[in-house]
Amino acid sequence: MIDTLRPVTLPEGVEISLRLAGPLARARAWLIDLALRMMAMMMLPMAFGLFGRAGQGIAMIAGFAVWILYPILFEVLWKGATPGKRACNLAVVRADGTPVGWSASLLRNVMRFADALPIGYLVGFAAMVLDGQMRRLGDIAAGTVVIHVAPPAKAVQAPAAAEAVLPPFALTPLEQRAVVDYAERRRTWSSERAAEIAQLAGPLVEGFRGDAASDRVSAVAAALVRQR
Repeated sequence: MIDTLRPVTLPEGVEISLRLAGPLARARAWLIDLALRMMAMMMLPMAFGLFGRAGQGIAMIAGFAVWILYPILFEVLWKGATPGKRACNLAVVRADGTPVGWSASLLRNVMRFADALPIGYLVGFAAMVLDGQMRRLGDIAAGTVVIHVAPPAKAVQAPAAAEAVLPPFALTPLEQRAVVDYAERRRTWSSERAAEIAQLAGPLVEGFRGDAASDRVSAVAAALVRQR
């Protein structure tokens, strides 16, 4: 029932932490999504009722899209978050912290029918309690986890001595997460340790040493957060 931290080590040797979401946080997000889908389902007959039998057929197709495709489309196209997850600051990612793709999202949501058995998602709840990474059956099959993400109001800021600086080259989503995670955790390290880790960023801090390298990574992190 308690949210936990899952460490992920990047190829560069930098470790980031994914804060896994527990059953209660995920249940809140699911209830919000359920309410939104129910509202949409109730509006479909009114929207297509004037078209007779053809309208009924269209309403059935639209109902399928709302009920089945709703989570898949949002998870893939909206950075791993349905409206309910976004409201609760949650997101679905792959086990290594990279964005969820079409196949993984499809599999985890198809498996939702098994998680819902026999009633009230008891199978899914039991799987989350027993699994060390708070995963339901769909997550286990798809290789995904649900994590907490920082709300915009708590986004990392660059140090006063450094302005936000765009990275000189494109960063992968995992690299972006590592940079932002570095800036958030920098205060917990000594200046020497922070500088040592900053040097692992390679070309991102080329020409910078010591505190200047740390400030450079933090400035890039601030720029990345502002782009979200």
